[in-house]
Amino acid sequence: MATHAVIAGVGMIPFKKPGQSGSYTEMGSQATLRALEDAGLAYGLVQQAYVGYVYGDSTCGQAALYQAGMTGIPVINVNNNCSTGSTALFLARQAVESGAVDCALALGFEFMQPGALKGKWDDRESPIDRFTALAEPLVRDGIAADVPRTLKLFGGAGREHMQKYGTRLETFAKIRAKASRHAANNPLAVFREVVSAEDVMNEKMMVPGLMTRSMACPPTCGAAAAIVCTEAFARKHGIRTDVLILAQSMTTDLPASFEPPSMISLVGFEMAARAANQIYEQAGIGPDDIQVCELHDCFAQNELLSYESIGFAKPGEAQKMVEDGDNTYGGKVVINPSGGLLSKGHPLGATGLAQCYELTRQLRGTAGPTQVEGVRLALQHNLGLGGACVMTLYGHA
Repeated sequence: MATHAVIAGVGMIPFKKPGQSGSYTEMGSQATLRALEDAGLAYGLVQQAYVGYVYGDSTCGQAALYQAGMTGIPVINVNNNCSTGSTALFLARQAVESGAVDCALALGFEFMQPGALKGKWDDRESPIDRFTALAEPLVRDGIAADVPRTLKLFGGAGREHMQKYGTRLETFAKIRAKASRHAANNPLAVFREVVSAEDVMNEKMMVPGLMTRSMACPPTCGAAAAIVCTEAFARKHGIRTDVLILAQSMTTDLPASFEPPSMISLVGFEMAARAANQIYEQAGIGPDDIQVCELHDCFAQNELLSYESIGFAKPGEAQKMVEDGDNTYGGKVVINPSGGLLSKGHPLGATGLAQCYELTRQLRGTAGPTQVEGVRLALQHNLGLGGACVMTLYGHA
């Protein structure tokens, strides 16, 4: 990349449980206005907008943005499952770095309902059908048929890691407890109560022997946004240029995701490994150079798997990383200082941009009680089944 896109402003509203938030139009416009305020920029200077959400009708992006301004700009609606927000960021960055525009907005929001994720349509095939069909014979033993689809997939992936490497259920509980300690310092998180690994182990089992209740992220409502621009545009308008997108990669499933059938591969390991390698190659760095990472911990099991796919731990050594405290403050790399999806919440369309919000503040040194000392490089990992993985490396000018 000859030039790097600037993260000029970020905005986020507190994530809330379903039934406690405002409408999606209110949430989306508030996050947008906060990002504009953070950048010190008028909405009229934004030239394109990419708006991500999963559960909503077509042109919800326009409805949300019309409350922030009506300037006639192109508004592109984005849906890429749980990686929707970072896909919007990917498109905004691409538009800026290609020279198509000087300034773009990436916005993500979600207005969710209580309960496990489920498809909207029952009169057509689901894009996840291939995944669940391959998973069925792998999880049939010991996982009830009525277990929700995502719990079955990620619970089965966790079990595969346990069987292959001797990983203990208590290790996943420690990941959940770590998330709670981090979220206690984040006023925008849904769950801020600190829990111990013992507390997590004593919860109701959602998948017997494989997953307790809080090892799964909660359905959440919320919104986040980012202003992306060129360095020349930022200088012209007196905007800070200290946080750049140094590298970015978006991958989809490979044949190795399905052949031979493996639960770990089915939930995105191959996509993430490929995206991480592309990031490291683009930037000329390795995983040991990262100080902080906002990682897609939709389940505690996926956080552990992602340590290995991203390269923070070698295959089979993620449990040791947890036991050694190398995933938190004072360790090798601080994973999810925001509390992650497990504690901060997971409004699907907003998650990727909430990660951007946290990492931008980390690099600015303005993250307050969640601040990681000496941040030079910050990595974002956002994954959606079906599938898409977006990874973004942020750094200083």
